[in-house]
Amino acid sequence: MAFQILLNFMIAFLWMFLNNDWAASGFIVGYLLGIAVLFGLRRFFDGRLYLGRGWAIIKLAALLLRELVVSSYVVVKAVLRPKLDIRPAILMYTTELKSDWEVAVLITLLCLTPGSVVLEVSKDNRTLYIHAMDIRDAEQFRDNIRNTFERAILEVSRS
Repeated sequence: MAFQILLNFMIAFLWMFLNNDWAASGFIVGYLLGIAVLFGLRRFFDGRLYLGRGWAIIKLAALLLRELVVSSYVVVKAVLRPKLDIRPAILMYTTELKSDWEVAVLITLLCLTPGSVVLEVSKDNRTLYIHAMDIRDAEQFRDNIRNTFERAILEVSRS
């Protein structure tokens, strides 16, 4: 991936040099031309183009923002109710993530989302103990984590 980014920048600067156009517009045209060249040569690279991973990172950030807004609304709604009708719980969640940084990103995303906090991580980094503010169905909560955050992290890291 780093080689692809470096190659794309080299193509952009070569384009600027050959056209004697040192403005930002010349770099953008060269960069887009570099993307086209990399797309044409993609079969010679291991894995997919770096733009695919960049798109996956953007989707992960959008997912985090969406979850922040939705969970913040749920927390504020629960707090402002006259009668506090919540069911807090501590859940054990087993993850499919393997590397330390994948688990760290999952923990960060869960802690940043209002209403949930990761209390403990097992020594093998496979089991997380999560405190959630309002749990109606524990299995649905686990599936939600697996189908949103964990899937997005796997798309970024293992593609």
